[in-house]
Amino acid sequence: MNIEAIAKGLLPLLGGKDNLVSAAHCATRLRLVLSDDSLVDKAAIQELEGVKGCFANAGQLQVIFGTGLVNKVYAEFTKIAGLGETSKAELVDAAAAKLNPAQRLARTLSNIFVPIIPAIVSAGLLMGLLGMVRSYGWVSPDSALFIMLDMFSSAAFIILPVLIGFTAAREFGGNPYLGATLGGILTHPALTNAWTVADGFKTMEFMGLEVGMVGYQGTVFPMLLAVWVMSQVEKRLRKVVPNALDLIVTPFLTLLIAGFVALLFVGPLGRGLGDGISLVLSTLYDHAGWLAGLVFGGTYSAIVITGIHHSFHAIETGLLTNPAIAVNFLLPIWAMSNVAQGGACLAVYFKTKDAKLKAITVPAGASCLLGITEAAIFGVNLRYGKPFLAGLLGGALGGAYVVASKVGMTAVGLTGLPGLAIVQPASLLNYGIGMVIAFGAAFTASTLLKYKLD
Repeated sequence: MNIEAIAKGLLPLLGGKDNLVSAAHCATRLRLVLSDDSLVDKAAIQELEGVKGCFANAGQLQVIFGTGLVNKVYAEFTKIAGLGETSKAELVDAAAAKLNPAQRLARTLSNIFVPIIPAIVSAGLLMGLLGMVRSYGWVSPDSALFIMLDMFSSAAFIILPVLIGFTAAREFGGNPYLGATLGGILTHPALTNAWTVADGFKTMEFMGLEVGMVGYQGTVFPMLLAVWVMSQVEKRLRKVVPNALDLIVTPFLTLLIAGFVALLFVGPLGRGLGDGISLVLSTLYDHAGWLAGLVFGGTYSAIVITGIHHSFHAIETGLLTNPAIAVNFLLPIWAMSNVAQGGACLAVYFKTKDAKLKAITVPAGASCLLGITEAAIFGVNLRYGKPFLAGLLGGALGGAYVVASKVGMTAVGLTGLPGLAIVQPASLLNYGIGMVIAFGAAFTASTLLKYKLD
């Protein structure tokens, strides 16, 4: 493979050197920010040797080369284009300027919650293990092993405001350690634990205001709002506090002001917002039933194209940490949509005679079964149109089934086959059936539909 020829062939298809703002790469994709996206010839780029797909997302043009090849192309491309090394953080900043308000909000929430996902996933897996221990009576609930597993599984949710405080403050431009401290204030032992509030809680009077002594363990939206306020206070203080006093005065005043505002106003407002969103979704889930799953499952992949799906992590976490719900019933629907796009993509393998396209469809389709859909959606399904529609159909049918059968998950972030690890034990069979329905329906529809392949 001639790497230099690929890089030289790519540059004019992007609109030339003058159209390039910055470039970086991840494990599989060349990520580019351009001045004018309309100058890009995506169809021609996809015909270049080594290219497995090309799509625009989150203000970036992403060209899929695959592991091992992308770094070689990047090195040659930056040399030819005369670009310096660009970090992914710098690229994200450049791309963010091109996003609309909804996409910026989604990207912000993604930056806050993606770093936390490993903690929530591990807690969800431990909850699944604890559920199996309880269901099958492997050990007594009074045993040390059971108690320790219960501690391990709930810890991430108990300190969730601390975790959110750290990542949110970093995203909002505040001091992440002050954000974590604010999370500690809202989960202080002096406040009644949020999960035992049904047993009653104390109140206190502060300057004529009745303040409920209720903690915010496991909450999402109160912490997001509180840290945003804290970050705004901190940034404004840094503009007026003399440099010599900044280290002492700014953190002191920031926590003092943000703590009062959070406990008196922002916390209760955020709790109401989070409970309201959870109530609306759970009402739809309970009363619309399979129809809600049909709509959500049939539209999720279309939402993925906009990048707004990144904001769903906050909503899913809110469902998990709401004592009245305590289960993620949205993620199984998203999982069906992902698997369906894989089925639609793999059907193209059997319809095309093009060796290059065949080589793309297999890894792209298989990756959907692991929850990674970009290569299939942007590299194959959207390229030919009808396979993407077939994927929407499969996602709708699979989503309707998992909602009708009440499939729930105990964490966020895992879909497809890996999602089996966080599915509630009683729902494992129905989750598997849902994947078969989603994959099979999309594969069949993609096979039967008529569309022109290269």
